Amino acid sequence: MRVDGARLQQRMAALARIGRDPRGGVARLAYSDADREARALVTTWMREAGLDPSIDLAGNIIGRREGSDPKRAPLLFGSHVDSVPNGGDFDGPLGTLAAIEAAHTLADHAVTTRHPIEVVVWSNEEGGLYGSRAVGGQLPDTELQNVSASGKVVAEGIRFIGGDPSKLDRARRPPGSIAGYLELHIEQGQVLERAGIDIGIVLGIVAIYQWDVTVTGETNHSGTTPMDRRRDAVLAAARFVEAVNRMVTGEPGMQVGTVGRFDASPGAPNAIAGRVDCSLELRDLDPAVIDRLFARIEADAHRIGQDTGTSFAFSGRIATTPAPSDPRVRAAIAEAAASLGCSAVEMPSGAGHDAQSMAPLGPIGMIFIPSVGGVSHSPEEHSTPEAVLNGANVLLNAVIAVDRKLP
Repeated sequence: MRVDGARLQQRMAALARIGRDPRGGVARLAYSDADREARALVTTWMREAGLDPSIDLAGNIIGRREGSDPKRAPLLFGSHVDSVPNGGDFDGPLGTLAAIEAAHTLADHAVTTRHPIEVVVWSNEEGGLYGSRAVGGQLPDTELQNVSASGKVVAEGIRFIGGDPSKLDRARRPPGSIAGYLELHIEQGQVLERAGIDIGIVLGIVAIYQWDVTVTGETNHSGTTPMDRRRDAVLAAARFVEAVNRMVTGEPGMQVGTVGRFDASPGAPNAIAGRVDCSLELRDLDPAVIDRLFARIEADAHRIGQDTGTSFAFSGRIATTPAPSDPRVRAAIAEAAASLGCSAVEMPSGAGHDAQSMAPLGPIGMIFIPSVGGVSHSPEEHSTPEAVLNGANVLLNAVIAVDRKLP
């Protein structure tokens, strides 16, 4: 069975016009007006696909279609529509619209699955998997006061898109409540493109830990303060950035570390910065590796503070757990790829995805397609129409295979 490629491409193009950034990318920040407009559009397409959409208490859109056996747990598949600032057209929308297209194709062919199916548009994926973590029972109340990319605190944002942050416990689903979860996504790397392979079958998703880091020094005049009397927060923070790179690359493995945000205050050219607010992110398949690296980085930061007359404070922001994919779902994806004549390879995911939030609830699987140049989170993010069609067809047939095979 194959999807309607023209319909999928038309919907991809229509969604890409919502939140178009003047710089050429997409700015559909979670909880923004553009986010809400995009959610309304995909809800319309869900209805056209024969799905019954609703918004849960975490702000996720769930388009449901009943199966032939009402006693079975639902089979979920989907992604998100929010973007990073000035992002691309494929990260999230590909998986969301391919999932709607898969459901639409099943309806067009009058195919009724054994399991109920639920196409899910997760809320605030880019900010830290907020919608899916709420459903997976992994979202602490303390994070509801985090400020989202749109400027709204998370609790306010959830209300803005139709959820209710005061009742998030009701959005939570218990383990075993889903038959399975599948997600199609661009690779966001160059492995598939370089190897000339059509489909990536994801082995597992790394854990992601993030911290807010505050470096406190002393603001003073840049012209009258001797170099040996300065408590320069930027100098300390710069040494911290170098230390993160040194610690993470200093041992073998696939772990990565990033300082992606860096704000100096007061930010004047003639003033020594008295404060720097920055971020720290560590990723690996093994949380023990992250814990070990963070302990070393934190200790080195305090040594830098002593050397520079500054102080470092770390505040945990998010912590996601690693998620291995289910071998039965991987086998279904491989079977679907082979039936369509697509080459495939198993590979890990270095990026976080909503699938990892679903892993405690039931078996998960992810499908990757090649990213041109490995570019993502950028206006240059692109996957070819052929790759998009391959991924959507593999998703459709994997859903059919999982529905048939999972007990």
